[in-house]
Amino acid sequence: MLFPPAKIKAHSLTGRITLRLVHDSFRAVKRNRGAAGIDKVSIQQFEANLAENQESVLAALKDGSFEPKPLRRQFIDKGNGKLRPLGIPAVRDRVAQEALRRLLTPIFEPLFHDASYGFRPGRNCHMALARVLEEHQNGCQVVLDADIQGFFDNLPHPVMMQAVAAQVADGNILNLIEKFLRAGVMENGVFKPTTVGTPQGGVISPLLANIVLNHLDGQLHEHGFRFVRYADDFVVLTPAKAQAEEALALVARCLESLGLALSPDKTRITSFGKGYSFLGFVLSRHSRRMRAKSVKKFQDKIRTLTTRHHNLDAAVITKLNQVIRGTAHYFTPPWATTGRQLGRLDSWIRVRVRAMWSKRKRLTDNYRLPNWKLARLGLLSLASFDAHTV
Repeated sequence: MLFPPAKIKAHSLTGRITLRLVHDSFRAVKRNRGAAGIDKVSIQQFEANLAENQESVLAALKDGSFEPKPLRRQFIDKGNGKLRPLGIPAVRDRVAQEALRRLLTPIFEPLFHDASYGFRPGRNCHMALARVLEEHQNGCQVVLDADIQGFFDNLPHPVMMQAVAAQVADGNILNLIEKFLRAGVMENGVFKPTTVGTPQGGVISPLLANIVLNHLDGQLHEHGFRFVRYADDFVVLTPAKAQAEEALALVARCLESLGLALSPDKTRITSFGKGYSFLGFVLSRHSRRMRAKSVKKFQDKIRTLTTRHHNLDAAVITKLNQVIRGTAHYFTPPWATTGRQLGRLDSWIRVRVRAMWSKRKRLTDNYRLPNWKLARLGLLSLASFDAHTV
Protein backbone atom coordinates (compact mmCIF):
# COMPACT_ATOMS: atom_id res chain seq x y z
CA MET A 1 0.00 0.00 0.00
CA LEU A 2 1.38 3.41 -1.02
CA PHE A 3 0.22 5.25 2.13
CA PRO A 4 -0.41 2.77 4.96
CA PRO A 5 -3.23 3.92 7.26
CA ALA A 6 -2.32 5.20 10.70
CA LYS A 7 -3.14 3.04 13.72
CA ILE A 8 -5.01 5.98 15.20
CA LYS A 9 -6.63 8.38 12.74
CA ALA A 10 -7.96 11.89 13.35
CA HIS A 11 -11.75 11.55 13.47
CA SER A 12 -13.24 14.74 14.88
CA LEU A 13 -11.56 17.58 12.99
CA THR A 14 -14.86 19.20 12.02
CA GLY A 15 -15.61 19.74 15.70
CA ARG A 16 -12.41 21.78 15.97
CA ILE A 17 -13.61 24.35 13.42
CA THR A 18 -14.46 27.38 15.54
CA LEU A 19 -15.08 31.07 14.97
CA ARG A 20 -11.63 31.75 16.46
CA LEU A 21 -10.02 29.42 13.93
CA VAL A 22 -11.85 31.14 11.04
CA HIS A 23 -10.88 34.57 12.39
CA ASP A 24 -7.21 33.62 12.75
CA SER A 25 -7.33 32.16 9.25
CA PHE A 26 -8.64 35.44 7.86
CA ARG A 27 -5.86 37.36 9.62
CA ALA A 28 -3.29 35.06 8.00
CA VAL A 29 -4.88 35.60 4.57
CA LYS A 30 -4.84 39.35 5.13
CA ARG A 31 -1.13 39.29 6.08
CA ASN A 32 -0.31 37.40 2.89
CA ARG A 33 -2.34 39.93 0.87
CA GLY A 34 -3.06 38.80 -2.68
CA ALA A 35 -5.56 39.67 -5.38
CA ALA A 36 -9.29 39.00 -5.52
CA GLY A 37 -10.67 35.82 -7.04
CA ILE A 38 -13.28 35.48 -9.77
CA ASP A 39 -15.95 37.05 -7.53
CA LYS A 40 -13.83 40.26 -7.48
CA VAL A 41 -14.16 40.50 -3.70
CA SER A 42 -10.93 41.92 -2.30
CA ILE A 43 -9.57 41.32 1.19
CA GLN A 44 -10.67 44.84 2.16
CA GLN A 45 -14.21 44.19 0.91
CA PHE A 46 -14.37 40.86 2.74
CA GLU A 47 -13.19 42.60 5.92
CA ALA A 48 -15.80 45.36 5.58
CA ASN A 49 -18.45 42.75 6.44
CA LEU A 50 -16.14 40.52 8.44
CA ALA A 51 -18.45 39.21 11.16
CA GLU A 52 -21.13 38.01 8.72
CA ASN A 53 -18.57 36.58 6.28
CA GLN A 54 -16.79 34.64 9.02
CA GLU A 55 -20.05 33.22 10.35
CA SER A 56 -20.97 32.14 6.82
CA VAL A 57 -17.63 30.37 6.28
CA LEU A 58 -17.85 28.73 9.70
CA ALA A 59 -21.36 27.37 9.16
CA ALA A 60 -20.61 26.08 5.65
CA LEU A 61 -17.40 24.34 6.75
CA LYS A 62 -19.06 22.63 9.69
CA ASP A 63 -22.14 21.34 7.87
CA GLY A 64 -20.24 20.35 4.71
CA SER A 65 -22.15 22.75 2.44
CA PHE A 66 -19.11 24.87 1.56
CA GLU A 67 -18.74 25.15 -2.22
CA PRO A 68 -15.50 26.76 -3.45
CA LYS A 69 -15.59 29.01 -6.48
CA PRO A 70 -13.44 28.27 -9.54
CA LEU A 71 -9.94 29.74 -9.41
CA ARG A 72 -9.01 32.81 -11.38
CA ARG A 73 -6.23 31.90 -13.80
CA GLN A 74 -3.20 34.16 -13.90
CA PHE A 75 0.15 33.58 -15.55
CA ILE A 76 3.53 34.77 -14.30
CA ASP A 77 6.74 34.88 -16.28
CA LYS A 78 9.15 32.03 -15.48
CA GLY A 79 11.80 33.37 -17.84
CA ASN A 80 12.92 31.96 -21.19
CA GLY A 81 9.52 32.84 -22.61
CA LYS A 82 7.72 30.35 -20.36
CA LEU A 83 4.72 31.12 -18.17
CA ARG A 84 3.72 29.53 -14.87
CA PRO A 85 -0.05 29.19 -14.35
CA LEU A 86 -1.34 30.35 -10.99
CA GLY A 87 -4.82 29.71 -9.64
CA ILE A 88 -6.10 32.53 -7.45
CA PRO A 89 -8.90 31.44 -5.09
CA ALA A 90 -11.60 33.80 -3.86
CA VAL A 91 -10.81 35.39 -0.49
CA ARG A 92 -13.59 33.35 1.12
CA ASP A 93 -12.02 30.17 -0.23
CA ARG A 94 -8.55 31.20 0.93
CA VAL A 95 -9.88 31.66 4.46
CA ALA A 96 -11.50 28.22 4.36
CA GLN A 97 -8.32 26.61 2.98
CA GLU A 98 -6.24 28.27 5.67
CA ALA A 99 -8.57 26.88 8.32
CA LEU A 100 -8.14 23.38 6.87
CA ARG A 101 -4.38 23.87 6.67
CA ARG A 102 -4.30 24.81 10.36
CA LEU A 103 -6.30 21.71 11.26
CA LEU A 104 -4.14 19.34 9.22
CA THR A 105 -0.67 20.72 9.95
CA PRO A 106 -0.43 19.45 13.56
CA ILE A 107 -1.39 15.98 12.32
CA PHE A 108 1.17 15.71 9.52
CA GLU A 109 4.01 17.92 10.75
CA PRO A 110 5.40 15.29 13.18
CA LEU A 111 5.45 12.76 10.31
CA PHE A 112 7.56 14.86 7.95
CA HIS A 113 11.22 14.06 7.39
CA ASP A 114 13.88 16.27 8.94
CA ALA A 115 15.37 16.95 5.49
CA SER A 116 12.13 18.60 4.30
CA TYR A 117 12.21 22.39 4.65
CA GLY A 118 9.52 23.84 2.39
CA PHE A 119 6.45 25.56 3.87
CA ARG A 120 6.99 24.17 7.34
CA PRO A 121 6.85 26.11 10.62
CA GLY A 122 10.24 27.40 11.75
CA ARG A 123 11.97 26.37 8.50
CA ASN A 124 13.09 28.32 5.45
CA CYS A 125 15.22 28.28 2.31
CA HIS A 126 18.40 29.39 4.08
CA MET A 127 18.16 26.43 6.46
CA ALA A 128 17.75 24.07 3.51
CA LEU A 129 20.76 25.57 1.73
CA ALA A 130 22.86 25.43 4.91
CA ARG A 131 21.95 21.74 5.26
CA VAL A 132 23.11 21.12 1.68
CA LEU A 133 26.44 22.83 2.34
CA GLU A 134 26.86 20.80 5.52
CA GLU A 135 26.35 17.57 3.58
CA HIS A 136 29.01 18.69 1.10
CA GLN A 137 31.42 19.34 3.95
CA ASN A 138 30.72 15.83 5.21
CA GLY A 139 31.97 14.35 1.95
CA CYS A 140 28.87 14.19 -0.27
CA GLN A 141 30.35 15.82 -3.36
CA VAL A 142 28.15 14.24 -6.06
CA VAL A 143 24.69 15.69 -6.62
CA LEU A 144 21.50 14.35 -8.16
CA ASP A 145 19.88 17.62 -9.21
CA ALA A 146 16.30 16.45 -9.73
CA ASP A 147 13.28 18.20 -11.20
CA ILE A 148 9.74 16.80 -11.06
CA GLN A 149 7.95 17.43 -14.34
CA GLY A 150 5.01 19.76 -13.75
CA PHE A 151 4.60 18.63 -10.15
CA PHE A 152 1.67 20.81 -9.07
CA ASP A 153 -0.07 20.44 -12.43
CA ASN A 154 0.27 16.66 -12.67
CA LEU A 155 -0.21 15.38 -9.12
CA PRO A 156 -3.17 12.96 -9.29
CA HIS A 157 -6.12 13.73 -7.03
CA PRO A 158 -6.50 10.09 -5.83
CA VAL A 159 -2.86 10.10 -4.68
CA MET A 160 -3.37 13.26 -2.64
CA MET A 161 -6.64 12.04 -1.17
CA GLN A 162 -5.16 8.64 -0.26
CA ALA A 163 -2.21 10.34 1.44
CA VAL A 164 -4.49 12.54 3.55
CA ALA A 165 -7.00 9.75 4.25
CA ALA A 166 -4.19 7.58 5.63
CA GLN A 167 -4.16 9.87 8.68
CA VAL A 168 -7.60 11.54 8.60
CA ALA A 169 -10.93 9.74 8.95
CA ASP A 170 -13.20 12.81 9.10
CA GLY A 171 -15.34 12.45 5.96
CA ASN A 172 -16.40 16.11 5.96
CA ILE A 173 -12.78 17.30 5.93
CA LEU A 174 -11.86 14.86 3.16
CA ASN A 175 -14.85 16.01 1.10
CA LEU A 176 -13.86 19.65 1.55
CA ILE A 177 -10.31 18.96 0.34
CA GLU A 178 -11.64 17.13 -2.69
CA LYS A 179 -13.98 20.03 -3.46
CA PHE A 180 -11.05 22.44 -3.48
CA LEU A 181 -9.08 20.15 -5.78
CA ARG A 182 -12.00 19.89 -8.22
CA ALA A 183 -13.09 23.54 -8.10
CA GLY A 184 -11.89 24.23 -11.66
CA VAL A 185 -10.47 27.44 -13.10
CA MET A 186 -11.83 30.37 -15.08
CA GLU A 187 -9.51 31.30 -17.95
CA ASN A 188 -10.53 34.06 -20.35
CA GLY A 189 -14.11 33.70 -19.22
CA VAL A 190 -14.19 29.95 -19.89
CA PHE A 191 -14.61 27.38 -17.11
CA LYS A 192 -12.12 24.53 -17.19
CA PRO A 193 -12.53 21.57 -14.83
CA THR A 194 -9.55 20.41 -12.76
CA THR A 195 -9.29 16.63 -12.76
CA VAL A 196 -5.61 16.50 -11.90
CA GLY A 197 -3.11 18.65 -10.00
CA THR A 198 -3.31 21.12 -7.14
CA PRO A 199 -3.25 24.83 -8.00
CA GLN A 200 -0.12 26.88 -7.48
CA GLY A 201 -1.52 29.75 -5.47
CA GLY A 202 -3.84 27.63 -3.37
CA VAL A 203 -3.29 28.01 0.38
CA ILE A 204 -3.44 24.27 1.04
CA SER A 205 -1.36 23.19 -1.99
CA PRO A 206 2.09 23.33 -0.29
CA LEU A 207 0.86 21.15 2.57
CA LEU A 208 -0.61 18.60 0.17
CA ALA A 209 2.72 18.60 -1.70
CA ASN A 210 4.62 17.83 1.50
CA ILE A 211 2.13 15.12 2.49
CA VAL A 212 2.56 13.31 -0.83
CA LEU A 213 6.32 13.80 -1.18
CA ASN A 214 6.91 12.58 2.36
CA HIS A 215 6.64 9.15 0.73
CA LEU A 216 9.64 10.02 -1.46
CA ASP A 217 11.52 11.27 1.61
CA GLY A 218 10.84 8.00 3.38
CA GLN A 219 12.10 5.94 0.46
CA LEU A 220 15.33 7.94 0.19
CA HIS A 221 15.89 7.69 3.94
CA GLU A 222 15.17 3.96 3.99
CA HIS A 223 17.82 3.38 1.30
CA GLY A 224 20.39 5.46 3.19
CA PHE A 225 20.54 8.52 0.91
CA ARG A 226 21.28 12.07 2.09
CA PHE A 227 18.96 14.64 0.56
CA VAL A 228 17.39 18.06 1.07
CA ARG A 229 13.91 18.92 -0.17
CA TYR A 230 12.07 22.22 -0.37
CA ALA A 231 8.53 21.44 -1.60
CA ASP A 232 9.01 19.87 -5.06
CA ASP A 233 12.61 21.12 -5.39
CA PHE A 234 15.18 18.65 -4.04
CA VAL A 235 18.73 17.35 -4.36
CA VAL A 236 20.23 14.01 -3.38
CA LEU A 237 23.83 14.19 -2.14
CA THR A 238 26.17 11.22 -2.38
CA PRO A 239 29.92 10.54 -2.09
CA ALA A 240 30.15 8.77 -5.47
CA LYS A 241 28.52 8.86 -8.91
CA ALA A 242 27.41 5.22 -8.71
CA GLN A 243 25.32 6.01 -5.63
CA ALA A 244 23.81 9.05 -7.37
CA GLU A 245 22.77 6.81 -10.26
CA GLU A 246 21.14 4.42 -7.78
CA ALA A 247 19.32 7.36 -6.23
CA LEU A 248 18.14 8.49 -9.67
CA ALA A 249 16.62 5.07 -10.35
CA LEU A 250 14.96 4.99 -6.92
CA VAL A 251 13.50 8.50 -7.33
CA ALA A 252 12.14 7.64 -10.78
CA ARG A 253 10.42 4.49 -9.46
CA CYS A 254 9.02 6.29 -6.44
CA LEU A 255 7.63 9.17 -8.50
CA GLU A 256 6.09 6.74 -10.96
CA SER A 257 4.17 5.15 -8.07
CA LEU A 258 2.83 8.66 -7.30
CA GLY A 259 1.77 9.25 -10.91
CA LEU A 260 4.67 11.66 -11.51
CA ALA A 261 7.89 11.69 -13.50
CA LEU A 262 11.27 13.42 -13.56
CA SER A 263 11.92 16.06 -16.18
CA PRO A 264 14.58 14.53 -18.48
CA ASP A 265 15.84 17.96 -19.57
CA LYS A 266 16.27 19.35 -16.06
CA THR A 267 17.41 16.29 -14.10
CA ARG A 268 21.13 15.57 -14.04
CA ILE A 269 23.97 14.14 -12.01
CA THR A 270 26.66 16.72 -11.33
CA SER A 271 29.10 17.63 -8.58
CA PHE A 272 29.73 20.32 -5.99
CA GLY A 273 32.94 21.13 -7.84
CA LYS A 274 31.12 21.88 -11.10
CA GLY A 275 28.26 23.67 -9.34
CA TYR A 276 24.48 23.47 -9.65
CA SER A 277 21.42 25.63 -8.96
CA PHE A 278 19.24 25.24 -5.89
CA LEU A 279 16.71 27.66 -4.39
CA GLY A 280 17.93 30.67 -6.35
CA PHE A 281 21.66 30.13 -5.73
CA VAL A 282 24.43 28.52 -7.75
CA LEU A 283 26.28 26.37 -5.23
CA SER A 284 29.83 25.20 -5.89
CA ARG A 285 33.04 24.51 -4.04
CA HIS A 286 34.30 27.94 -5.08
CA SER A 287 31.26 30.19 -4.65
CA ARG A 288 27.65 30.50 -3.53
CA ARG A 289 26.19 33.20 -5.74
CA MET A 290 22.90 34.30 -7.32
CA ARG A 291 21.93 32.18 -10.30
CA ALA A 292 21.36 33.91 -13.63
CA LYS A 293 17.55 33.56 -13.44
CA SER A 294 17.57 35.21 -10.00
CA VAL A 295 19.60 38.12 -11.34
CA LYS A 296 17.26 38.54 -14.31
CA LYS A 297 14.18 38.39 -12.10
CA PHE A 298 15.63 41.13 -9.88
CA GLN A 299 16.60 43.30 -12.85
CA ASP A 300 13.15 42.92 -14.40
CA LYS A 301 11.59 44.24 -11.19
CA ILE A 302 13.98 47.22 -11.14
CA ARG A 303 13.31 47.98 -14.81
CA THR A 304 9.57 48.27 -14.23
CA LEU A 305 10.23 50.87 -11.51
CA THR A 306 12.82 52.97 -13.36
CA THR A 307 11.28 53.76 -16.74
CA ARG A 308 12.44 57.18 -17.94
CA HIS A 309 8.97 58.60 -18.56
CA HIS A 310 8.37 58.45 -14.78
CA ASN A 311 9.80 61.01 -12.39
CA LEU A 312 12.32 60.11 -9.72
CA ASP A 313 10.59 60.89 -6.43
CA ALA A 314 10.28 59.58 -2.88
CA ALA A 315 7.62 57.03 -3.88
CA VAL A 316 9.94 55.49 -6.49
CA ILE A 317 12.81 55.33 -3.98
CA THR A 318 10.52 53.58 -1.49
CA LYS A 319 9.47 50.97 -4.05
CA LEU A 320 13.06 50.42 -5.18
CA ASN A 321 14.16 49.97 -1.59
CA GLN A 322 11.49 47.34 -1.01
CA VAL A 323 12.85 45.27 -3.91
CA ILE A 324 16.48 45.90 -2.93
CA ARG A 325 15.89 45.04 0.72
CA GLY A 326 14.02 41.81 -0.05
CA THR A 327 16.66 40.61 -2.53
CA ALA A 328 19.56 41.58 -0.27
CA HIS A 329 18.12 39.80 2.76
CA TYR A 330 17.74 36.58 0.78
CA PHE A 331 21.08 36.60 -1.01
CA THR A 332 23.37 37.67 1.86
CA PRO A 333 23.36 34.78 4.36
CA PRO A 334 26.72 34.31 6.14
CA TRP A 335 27.89 31.59 3.74
CA ALA A 336 27.07 33.48 0.50
CA THR A 337 29.76 34.89 -1.81
CA THR A 338 27.55 37.41 -3.59
CA GLY A 339 29.49 40.59 -2.74
CA ARG A 340 30.83 41.28 -6.24
CA GLN A 341 27.50 40.43 -7.87
CA LEU A 342 25.66 42.80 -5.57
CA GLY A 343 28.20 45.55 -6.20
CA ARG A 344 27.72 45.23 -9.97
CA LEU A 345 23.96 45.29 -9.56
CA ASP A 346 24.23 48.41 -7.40
CA SER A 347 26.15 50.15 -10.20
CA TRP A 348 23.53 49.06 -12.72
CA ILE A 349 20.70 50.35 -10.51
CA ARG A 350 22.39 53.73 -10.15
CA VAL A 351 22.78 54.03 -13.94
CA ARG A 352 19.04 53.43 -14.37
CA VAL A 353 18.09 55.83 -11.58
CA ARG A 354 20.27 58.58 -13.06
CA ALA A 355 18.78 58.00 -16.52
CA MET A 356 15.32 58.20 -14.97
CA TRP A 357 16.26 61.46 -13.23
CA SER A 358 17.78 63.16 -16.31
CA LYS A 359 15.55 61.46 -18.94
CA ARG A 360 18.63 60.29 -20.84
CA LYS A 361 21.80 58.29 -20.26
CA ARG A 362 25.09 60.20 -20.06
CA LEU A 363 28.34 59.69 -18.20
CA THR A 364 28.20 63.26 -16.90
CA ASP A 365 25.21 62.24 -14.79
CA ASN A 366 27.67 60.41 -12.51
CA TYR A 367 28.92 63.85 -11.45
CA ARG A 368 25.56 65.61 -11.45
CA LEU A 369 23.95 62.91 -9.29
CA PRO A 370 26.83 61.17 -7.46
CA ASN A 371 26.48 58.20 -5.15
CA TRP A 372 26.38 60.29 -2.01
CA LYS A 373 23.41 62.27 -3.31
CA LEU A 374 21.59 59.07 -4.13
CA ALA A 375 22.28 57.87 -0.60
CA ARG A 376 20.94 61.15 0.75
CA LEU A 377 17.77 60.59 -1.28
CA GLY A 378 17.46 57.33 0.67
CA LEU A 379 18.39 54.81 -2.06
CA LEU A 380 19.65 51.62 -0.43
CA SER A 381 22.63 49.60 -1.61
CA LEU A 382 22.54 45.84 -2.05
CA ALA A 383 26.18 45.53 -1.02
CA SER A 384 25.53 47.31 2.28
CA PHE A 385 23.61 44.23 3.45
CA ASP A 386 26.56 41.91 2.79
CA ALA A 387 28.59 41.34 5.95
CA HIS A 388 31.65 40.46 3.86
CA THR A 389 31.76 43.91 2.22
CA VAL A 390 30.88 46.04 5.26
